[in-house]
Amino acid sequence: MTSTSFPLRRRDFLGGCGLGLLAGAAASVARTRTAFGQEKEVLPKHITPEALRAVIKGLDYLSGAQAEDGSWITGGGQAYPVAMTGLAGTAFLAHGNSPTRGKYSKAVQGAVEFLVRCSTATGLITGPAQDSGQPMHGHGFALMFLACAYGTITKASLRNQVADAIRKAVTLTSQGQSNAGGWTYVPGTGDEGSVTVTQVQALRAAQNAGFLVPKAVIDSAADYLEKCRTPEGGIRYSLLSGGGPRLPISAAAVATLYNAGQFDSPIATDCLKYVWDQFRAREEWSKGGAHDYYAHLYASQGFYMAGDTYWDAYFPKTRDQLLSMQAGDGSWSGDGIGQVYGTSIAVIILQLPFKYLPVFQR
Repeated sequence: MTSTSFPLRRRDFLGGCGLGLLAGAAASVARTRTAFGQEKEVLPKHITPEALRAVIKGLDYLSGAQAEDGSWITGGGQAYPVAMTGLAGTAFLAHGNSPTRGKYSKAVQGAVEFLVRCSTATGLITGPAQDSGQPMHGHGFALMFLACAYGTITKASLRNQVADAIRKAVTLTSQGQSNAGGWTYVPGTGDEGSVTVTQVQALRAAQNAGFLVPKAVIDSAADYLEKCRTPEGGIRYSLLSGGGPRLPISAAAVATLYNAGQFDSPIATDCLKYVWDQFRAREEWSKGGAHDYYAHLYASQGFYMAGDTYWDAYFPKTRDQLLSMQAGDGSWSGDGIGQVYGTSIAVIILQLPFKYLPVFQR
């Protein structure tokens, strides 16, 4: 295989070597000394003490909801244990935790071990129920999490198991791509936007960790999104679905195109404008659909990577909305899928400025 067209920057290299978490910490959370010699933590821009407390409460909730086997299955997400575990595990990594470091190291270790056990002979990361017969979403979230965690794993035997799972998963994703360039819920059976974006982001994380990703796979995926573009600048549900743009998938496409290094391509520019205009048109959290948490998960990444003009306008309002929506037990309930899903997405969004995960950075 030839390596992908993803640009390999120093931050990506650090992430692949397991130093990305530490590099992010040094860059994002500084400590200064007051006139009396006391250390004072300086939080990233727009991160308030209240937001940090909300993140801790959310992570505490997730930690308490983890099953003994290392998975998360509570709420409506119980039908998707691989997807929920990949998302929840990523939320802990976004806080700077690893299997051996941090307050939530045990949760990360459990998630890694569970997903390694879900790695099948074909390379598909899935459980016995195949995430309700739709395994590719879970496969993408699991691959992204394992790839992000890989460089921080110090136990040689587990590191080798994770490396094997990642290599097989990359092969499965590559071979499961449709002729049009996308993916759908079952590998090799078609294509649609939401699954396509999870695969590209997972492949980006694998490349960051030092694994080879076929260049042709990424090029074909970018072409697929181009073919799904509508006159409004957004992305429709799938190539053959027809109809107008879907805001959640368009938001995901922005993050995906940036992951593929296409920051200045016409499709990325047009798609960002469409998503930005739609978000500005609605001040409230809900953007007019049943997938608001999903839309914010990817829109936040897109706006963050697009620069301060977008981030400064988007994040403070979204931060305050999320804080007002948090339940007393620290959870968020998202998109009818449940607390694990909503909480994972909420704390990932709130932690983007900490820069712990290279896959979410420009």
